[in-house]
Amino acid sequence: MVDHNGQAPREMASATPKTRLSLGRTVPLVILMAGLISFFAFGLHNYLSFEILRENTETLSLWVERSYVLAASAYILIYVIVVAFSLPGGAVMSITGGFLFGWIAGIFYILIGATIGATVLFLAAKTALGDALRDRTKGAIRKLEDGFRENAFNYLLFLRLVPALPFWLVNLVPAFLGVGLRTYVSATFIGIIPGAAVYSSVGSGLGAALDEGGTPDLGLIFNPQILIPIIALAALALVPVLYQKYVKAKSMEQD
Repeated sequence: MVDHNGQAPREMASATPKTRLSLGRTVPLVILMAGLISFFAFGLHNYLSFEILRENTETLSLWVERSYVLAASAYILIYVIVVAFSLPGGAVMSITGGFLFGWIAGIFYILIGATIGATVLFLAAKTALGDALRDRTKGAIRKLEDGFRENAFNYLLFLRLVPALPFWLVNLVPAFLGVGLRTYVSATFIGIIPGAAVYSSVGSGLGAALDEGGTPDLGLIFNPQILIPIIALAALALVPVLYQKYVKAKSMEQD
């Protein structure tokens, strides 16, 4: 269709209109960013420490004993907030979970809190920036998205298992690569199990360390005896991807 001057109407100028950044779409992400800034501005980061845990050990232990369900629910909620707002202290929270609830229950509560928190951040980033960013990068992200989406679960599982990658970064990247919610949640839940098990195990024996005035090593996951098996698991996550690429390459050679 053209107008009387022989020109296409403005609304037809682009076959794929860009997604606009609206205030409503960015509100969730703005709230999360404001929360992160406020966390440091009000000095709340000082409360996510082993010193505070040591000072309140008896109170917290008694609370867990008398109101287990409420204490577990509060722990999960705080973990969700820490992860969703990308606050530092995930390792401290994980170790605290093992300390307060024991190794097995600690793992379970860590997985619930971390997965929900990561999903909140993922949805906020995807809603606010995902579509708009892909529209404004002239296909660059779309090409990367096509390659990632083909084996999204395995790629994301690999990223989750590699402890060197910041947790908040792995929460955000899939939001810009078109990863589906179900894939994101399942890969996140499974991928953080090894780390949750390590930190919860440390937490289950934290009492003795606190009594002696010591604190656990937050970088213990990088210990070779722990890191090497986790890296091996990460490598296994890529085996199906490599096999698929091998089969595809062989098929192209035969054609």
